[in-house]
Order: sequence, then structure tokens, then C-alpha cells
Amino acid sequence: MDEIKKIVDEEIRPMLQRDGGDLNIISYKDNVLKIDYKGSCCGCPHAAYGTLKFIESILKEKINPDIKVEMA
Repeated sequence: MDEIKKIVDEEIRPMLQRDGGDLNIISYKDNVLKIDYKGSCCGCPHAAYGTLKFIESILKEKINPDIKVEMA
């Protein structure tokens, strides 16, 4: 979980914050990371799919190829 938080804080969160959004990590269990969007990302149609898949691809590449990211 520490590795995931580090990548989120250093690579993913800054990109979301540039557009007025953010995310909270809710849980990580059985290779499933549950997140909750905050700010502008909450109502953005791209957050539901595109941004979620983008986050997942970064984590697959850097942490675990079997990780899945879901909205809580």
C-alpha cells in the first residue's frame, strides 16, 4: 500500500489537481484498489472511465500488472 500511495501522491494526484480534482484511496484488497474522486473529478464524465483506466495503467506498470482500480 505504501508503494501505491507514493505513486498516487507523486504522479497521479498532481495531474488530477491541475484540473481541480483529487482522489482518496478507500481500500486495497485482493489486487483491487478502491478510490473516490473529489472536487472537479466528481462530476466529470472522463473520471468514470478514462481517468480510472489511466490510473490503473500507471499502477499496472509500476506496481502490479494484475491490479484493478474501481470507484468506491
